[in-house]
Amino acid sequence: MTQLNTPYGSYPVSAILFDKDGTLLQFVSLWGSWGECFLDQFSRRLKQRGLNFPAQPLPSLLGTVHDPEGRITDYDRNGPLAMGTMSDLYAILSWQGYLLGLSWAEAAELVDVCRQEADAMLERSRPVRPLPGLLPLLGECAAQGIPLAVVTADETAAAEKHLRWLGIRQYFTAVVGTDLVERGKPFPDMALLACQRLGVSPSGAAVIGDTNGDMRMAKAAGAAAAIGIAGGITAGQTAGVVAGRPVPAAAGSSGTAAQIPQTLLPDADCVISSYAELSLRNTLS
Repeated sequence: MTQLNTPYGSYPVSAILFDKDGTLLQFVSLWGSWGECFLDQFSRRLKQRGLNFPAQPLPSLLGTVHDPEGRITDYDRNGPLAMGTMSDLYAILSWQGYLLGLSWAEAAELVDVCRQEADAMLERSRPVRPLPGLLPLLGECAAQGIPLAVVTADETAAAEKHLRWLGIRQYFTAVVGTDLVERGKPFPDMALLACQRLGVSPSGAAVIGDTNGDMRMAKAAGAAAAIGIAGGITAGQTAGVVAGRPVPAAAGSSGTAAQIPQTLLPDADCVISSYAELSLRNTLS
């Protein structure tokens, strides 16, 4: 048996399930780039039709934070871009086009053109970066023979591609996207399918993610642990949250006195700020 050690307790695990965006790769590096391109194309093409899309609602559409130049610098971890499916995002933007006077068909066609432009930009630039400390943890899992899977609100083919861009596809036995299940997060379907493909019981799997949808999926599946990673929080780092309650930084941690908002990941068993806070121990050795 292997123990997954956190600053707030240890969990016996036989597998680990990872969310992808904001958990394996830095969310803003990929989806910030995609969102900026998509929204820019959307606004430009509306103007070509004589329609002006108001700048003010832009951040609230997808749950993004923008600087004065319009660049995406952060995201709402419980918002559409973080938790929604691609179909959800396309529907949100199609609705905006419809509100501005396009027919639903015209709005859907416009959104599809913008999607193609944003996807092509990603193919050219491949703006993916792993979260700090991820690669050593994946190496430790491989050394101890812990099977790993990805459970993501993204589509499976796109997730496979992003993992290859990162150079980490070989660590994962299974990749489960929202297109492979009837219900996505926060429902348990993806976690249950991933455990089935790994040949483990959900009660022996830990789930690591950056949104409360990940935490609720873990709880619904009966996972051994729901661990939130919140290293990308820009309002101030902290060591963690246990059972939805902020706790002081652990000795030697890089957290500050600022606390993660209690509402960020209320269903997490614990929240870490870095993968450096996790370790594995074989209890049979």
